[in-house]
Amino acid sequence: MTRAGFWAIGGAEIVFRRDGHWYADGEKISNKRIALLFSRHVVADGEGGWVVDVGVDRASIVVEDTPLVVVSVDGDPDQGLSVRTNDGESNELDYGSLCVGDDNVLYCRVERGSRGVMPARFLRPAYYHLAGAISDAGGDPVLSCRGQQWPLAACKG
Repeated sequence: MTRAGFWAIGGAEIVFRRDGHWYADGEKISNKRIALLFSRHVVADGEGGWVVDVGVDRASIVVEDTPLVVVSVDGDPDQGLSVRTNDGESNELDYGSLCVGDDNVLYCRVERGSRGVMPARFLRPAYYHLAGAISDAGGDPVLSCRGQQWPLAACKG
């Protein structure tokens, strides 16, 4: 079995699971630097799938849900909120992209420059931080931020 420490990226089945962790041949990749490297280099393959493209090495990967996850939310509803994803980057939250998926999981979109706009799933700690600013407006959830109300629609597709 492959040790999920360091190896050539094409030597194992690489999976990014909805729990926000990378796996190689079913084993969690415990090396945080490799996990961060993969997260910073995951890109759409142009055919509906995903690859990790690290210069000379490029390998198809399995993405269970989204290629990125929101690991934390910073700020407050009065001043504005930003999200930090598992690739170590932060962005102002794109309020209009927030949506609710199955099992009440929150999603948003984040801009990643040359990698494009990517979907990101909120992990529980980030969701709980944001939940304090979500209320029920006539039966539908809304996020109140910067004096505006942002409806949380069901995710499409």
